[in-house]
Amino acid sequence: MRFPPSVGAGLTALAGLALAGCAAHDRLTLVDTRSENVAHQRLAVIPPAAGSVAQVQPYTLAAGEGYRMPRLHHAPEPVLGAADPRTELAPTTVCLQVVVDAEGVVQRSLPLTDRTECDAGNSEENAALLQAAQAAVAQWKFEPAALCHYPAGQVPQDRGDCRSAERIEPVPVSLLYAFTFEIVRGRTTVRTQGR
Repeated sequence: MRFPPSVGAGLTALAGLALAGCAAHDRLTLVDTRSENVAHQRLAVIPPAAGSVAQVQPYTLAAGEGYRMPRLHHAPEPVLGAADPRTELAPTTVCLQVVVDAEGVVQRSLPLTDRTECDAGNSEENAALLQAAQAAVAQWKFEPAALCHYPAGQVPQDRGDCRSAERIEPVPVSLLYAFTFEIVRGRTTVRTQGR
């Protein structure tokens, strides 16, 4: 069908506006509704009960020593994904003891279940949560903890700052972390306690 030139020009302009209108609209994209968000917190050490034998003996710093805490510099977050098919989960905390060697590499992690805030780790239904946390911490990298040995009479006020130490001795450590997972309408969030 042929149109007079004035109508043809109008149709061309209308088609141009329609295309411009399409370009201005947002494009629809598929979004995975099961996304995950993680944070973590290091737990405080609970002293042994009176009369019990401590498994780890505390180290007392000598007058010319300091201690530098390990510094976490690479920490992929736990990813639960399809490992846990639940679409709803109230905030659920599982805990790990993370063993870091003198190079700052995670050697192993063990479920920590002897605290009331970590009880969920005892439940078989939460095994995927522990596995996700362990898979994540296996990739973590730290600047290692260290004993700082200072020259006699030259211990700085901040004994955790090894910059003026005459010798820095990297040491292995054991750290305690809690991971709180929550799933709401298929969307997973994780708060990691211990950073």
